[in-house]
Amino acid sequence: MAKESMKAREVKRAKLVAKYAAKRAQLIADGNYEGLQSLPKNASPVRLHNRCKMTGRPKGYMRQFGISRIQFREMASQGLIPGVKKASW
Repeated sequence: MAKESMKAREVKRAKLVAKYAAKRAQLIADGNYEGLQSLPKNASPVRLHNRCKMTGRPKGYMRQFGISRIQFREMASQGLIPGVKKASW
């Protein structure tokens, strides 16, 4: 389980990216790269990192479900994810 501060930091970054998205797009369209330097570092979308919605785990993230591989396996085994079942042949 990730620290709450790490999860909160990611949420804060996501809000900052959304806030400056339009301004960033305008600066890039104008070719004003000096203006980009004045934006906060965390306003860059490159600095975002996907985390599991349940545990906050940063690695093994599955985009389609928004959770880590470990949580996916547990939930699939319990039948909590519709349309997903364990393969057997």
